[in-house]
This record gives sequence, structure tokens and C-alpha cells, in this order.
Amino acid sequence: MAHSSDGGPAPGQRILAVDPGLTRCGFAVVDMAANRTGTFVHVEVNGTKAHEALEHRVLAIMNAAETLMDRFSPDVVAVERVFAQNNAPTVVGTAQATGVVIAAAARRQIPVAWHTPSEVKAAVTGDGGADKESVNRMVVRILRLDAPPRPADAADALALAVCHGWRGGMAGMNAAAKTSTHSGSQPSSVRASGLTPAQQAWKQAEAASRQPKAPRAARLPRR
Repeated sequence: MAHSSDGGPAPGQRILAVDPGLTRCGFAVVDMAANRTGTFVHVEVNGTKAHEALEHRVLAIMNAAETLMDRFSPDVVAVERVFAQNNAPTVVGTAQATGVVIAAAARRQIPVAWHTPSEVKAAVTGDGGADKESVNRMVVRILRLDAPPRPADAADALALAVCHGWRGGMAGMNAAAKTSTHSGSQPSSVRASGLTPAQQAWKQAEAASRQPKAPRAARLPRR
């Protein structure tokens, strides 16, 4: 699926966000103005079939990424970073899709940014553990869409773009003050730290994702 807006780019930053995967890879383009107002530009989901040869699947994702980069000329590519998955083939496929996307960005000298799912949820809703429906509702409100984007990979990519666009709001900018939360309430006023609740949640999620894992205890050799 693919949707595009007819208007020109808003001043500020154009973000290409990627929710990577070989079976389904979500791409979203959002213009983020200097006042942190996001404008929907484009969204699409590209996919491949599991029975296809791996090299053709990887090539299809790379071609889709390069086409969008050349078409929309983003200022930055934001990619979802996933640390753990129970499904090993999914992890491998995600890594392969991620690799060709960031290589395509590097070839064009486009900077790449990384955000974990919890960071995205915290930035968009103020809750790092929010469910998908809550995230979708906030994406609709933030980008002033008529309906939630489908399938889920499209909504995830849009949320990722919003997350990256709102990162600049960490420096005292109240990015969420005029947007209701996923539960329908308005965020409280900016606290003494200069961060809104959503920004504080994002900062906590980001810090948690950077925490080094505790080393495993060394095993004694068997005798």
C-alpha cells in the first residue's frame, strides 16, 4: 500500500522512517517543522514471500529503500532498533533488511538514527509500554490523518518518524503540549526540568536501552 500527500515539504526536517523486515518492511516519510509539527507525506509497506530466494528478497527491500530515498530526498533515515526476538528467523530477516537500508542511506550520505520500540512508544504516547492501538490513535492525532494507517507496519513507521522528529524537543521544546495523550487527556504542564511527561518517558526509555547488560557468570570447565 502507498499513500502520499499533495502538498510540498514543510520547512524543517524530512524524515524517512523504516520498520525493517523481509516479509513486511514499513516505510514512512514525515516532514517535521521547526515547531515540531509533523506533516504526513508518504507511507507504504513493501514485502516479500518466504519461498523466494533470499538474495531476491533482500534486493527487493534495498530497491524499495533506494527508490524512496531518491524520490523524497530525506534529511535523515530513522530505523527501528530491535534488541531481542524469540523468533530467530525474524531476527535474521530484520537484520538483513536493516543492513541494506542503512547501506543505501550511507551511499547517499544520509545520516541514520536508531530508536527502540519503547522509545517510540514513550515519545508518541508518554508511555513506553503503550499498546499498538494507543500508538495508532496518537499518530492519527499528531499527523492529522483521517484514519489509522494500515497495515500495522505502516503505522509503526509513522510513529518512528514522529519519535525522531520530536527528539529535538528534548532541549526544552514542549512538543506534546497541544496534543492529547493516547488515553485522551492533555499532558501536564512542563515540569521544572523543562521536559513534558512524554519527553521524560522518552528519555527514560532511551537511557534504559543504553544500559549495558550484566555479564554472565563464567562457567567452570567440565572435568
